[in-house]
Amino acid sequence: LVASFFSTAVQADQLDDIKKKGEIVIGVLGIDEPNSFVDPKTREFIGYEIDLAKAVAQKIGVKPVFKQVAVAARIPELQQGHVDLLAASLTHNKERESQVDFGLTHLVTGSKVLVKKSSGIHHVSELAGKKALTVKGGTQGPNLLRVAPTAEIVTFETTQQAFQALQQGKGVAYVNDEASLLSDFAKLGAANQDYLILPENLNVEPLAFGIRKGEPRLKAVVDETLRELEASGQAETLFLKWYGPDSRIKFPKREFKIESNQVAG
Repeated sequence: LVASFFSTAVQADQLDDIKKKGEIVIGVLGIDEPNSFVDPKTREFIGYEIDLAKAVAQKIGVKPVFKQVAVAARIPELQQGHVDLLAASLTHNKERESQVDFGLTHLVTGSKVLVKKSSGIHHVSELAGKKALTVKGGTQGPNLLRVAPTAEIVTFETTQQAFQALQQGKGVAYVNDEASLLSDFAKLGAANQDYLILPENLNVEPLAFGIRKGEPRLKAVVDETLRELEASGQAETLFLKWYGPDSRIKFPKREFKIESNQVAG
């Protein structure tokens, strides 16, 4: 009896716990259009990563519960068990592999830089010694420093605070992942004629779900869900819905497939 109980206890894992409570708590940024943001009409979270996370919940057979997390708090929230899964624009890089496991890459993007035309800056290299604004705890600042080592990085709690600071003249550049930056650029409306997106990509950013270390069964379900979405064509449909030519972002097409674990170099 003791041996049987011990065996059962060892086999119990996070996936079992999720099924038992009937819900999966998913950490999202909630301010990162089009991955996760608040629908102004329903006040509910919507977006590309929200739809993917809902598919994972449906696969498990539980209710998705979305919890907003800050960029810098994403991994601690997961490690401390406050969320079961991260769908929070999380870049898969080598450094983070020691902290969390990752699902299959579900978006490939890159960091870009936005400046005011009045700054006279036309290339990233010209940011040497200049103030660049970005979010705390993201990969954008380190990516810029690889290209412009003497740039002065100023961080904010949210990307929107950094974006607002650029408009207020608190720095000459705003750094964000390409999709989010294009969304912010669109928010400027007619004023976007006063701004310039610099042509260089700072890096390649593969985004993936974050999974607590040592939970292979949950990772297997996440990856299986994503593979099924890819095989059915639903992954393509969701990408076009949030990122395609008819979206605010207006990417002409999807340049990747959900099929592997890509790592940022």
